[in-house]
Amino acid sequence: MNLVRSVLFNLIFYPGTLAYVLLGLAVSVLGEKPMRVVVRGWSTFHFFLTRHLIGIEERFEGELPQGSYLFAIKHQSMYEAVATLRVFDAPIVVMKRQLSHMPFFGWLTQVHGVIGVDREAGPAALRHLVAAGRAAAASGRPVVIFPEGTRVPVGERPELKPGFAALYRATGLPVVPIAVDAGLAWPKGLVKRPGLVTWRVGETIPAGLKRPEIEARVHEAINALERRPAS
Repeated sequence: MNLVRSVLFNLIFYPGTLAYVLLGLAVSVLGEKPMRVVVRGWSTFHFFLTRHLIGIEERFEGELPQGSYLFAIKHQSMYEAVATLRVFDAPIVVMKRQLSHMPFFGWLTQVHGVIGVDREAGPAALRHLVAAGRAAAASGRPVVIFPEGTRVPVGERPELKPGFAALYRATGLPVVPIAVDAGLAWPKGLVKRPGLVTWRVGETIPAGLKRPEIEARVHEAINALERRPAS
């Protein structure tokens, strides 16, 4: 049954995504606000399908602040990556550069506001991240980063990538770490399964801390829900 639901999800979600992309491109001529409504609608569409087709529920533990913060989120699946677009108000999301250069979809992400990072570019990528981070902070919008740099399997706690500390310094924003356990219901591969996704909002961490301290505190907070998958 999980396989059937997962296939049905894909058959609806990806054509629906194309429709939202085309709609977003059409309304972008009217300005950023209408286009952002479409992007949020796409994320809500994703949530509706995951809930009613796959059977995934979600809950929040702790108060999620709105406004200009740097949100550092555990990254186990595509679920939380799409969900950030409805959980936050017009967030600027740090993502791998290849996604922001995809035909149509990539252009839409750039208009919405993303920070595309080339993971192979080394110091040049950090310089771009710093410059883009300062501009994002100046916009007053929330900034979202997955500080582990890529999706990680359930149960793993890798060290944070250096880009997180660079962005933290560049933005000068307080950090809100968030633990998410979506990988249990949304593992890598085709088949997804019903379950409960928890977003645990950690204590806000002030700006201006030294790199070892901010990395240690964020690493601990985003892994607060980490546990091994059931055997």
